[in-house]
Amino acid sequence: MKTCRKPIFLIVLAVLFGCDPSSDTNGIMVFSYSFDFGASQDNWEVDFTDFPAGVDSSSYELKFAYTDRPSNLGNQKSLMMSGNNQSDDLFMFMKRKITDLTPNTDYTLVFEVELASNAPKGLAGIGGAPGESVFLKAGAASTEPKRVIEGNQYALNVNKGNQSDPGEMTTVLGDIAVSYDTQEYALINRNSAGNTPFIARSNSNGEIWLVIGTDSGFEGTTTVYYTRINVVFSATN
Repeated sequence: MKTCRKPIFLIVLAVLFGCDPSSDTNGIMVFSYSFDFGASQDNWEVDFTDFPAGVDSSSYELKFAYTDRPSNLGNQKSLMMSGNNQSDDLFMFMKRKITDLTPNTDYTLVFEVELASNAPKGLAGIGGAPGESVFLKAGAASTEPKRVIEGNQYALNVNKGNQSDPGEMTTVLGDIAVSYDTQEYALINRNSAGNTPFIARSNSNGEIWLVIGTDSGFEGTTTVYYTRINVVFSATN
């Protein structure tokens, strides 16, 4: 993990806060975290929700590994997640705790995620398209996101929303579709710079949990390889 706590250029602040690049930024603390999975898994943990509890889940083919990215993208490592979405609602996510923040403080977060997908635009699928109906989400919470049982389903203990809808702790970065007629994995980049500002509050210990994942409406197998995550934090001093 690379952490930068130096002020970022005013043009970036303009994107973050919707202000003029010449605006006075005194009193605003801006810093970033960068996670390069080519170098390390860097303490990210993986889990799956939104499928039936108490039954044999082997047909969902839930898998994750810190492994090589697809060979056409070079020989670096990545964080792979895969699942067969028979519930029409599978959430495959990873989480990581950020520490040493100011306790009980509101932070505005901007996310940038790079991953490899092999789901081209324009394909039809059961329940939805393999590209346009698999939504990439990013978010944060003051408590650890965990898989819990609600009724007869595995669910997340914090509100992530459902598929294309954001929740209290997530924003939607887009879908995982790559270019039309793509026959192999391709790197895509999604970010939240144009979204409604996403605000998360640190807990009393100065901690925030980051969450990145795919919320699927495609009733088939989705396999993605995460290669890089950047998160910009900003708060008023």
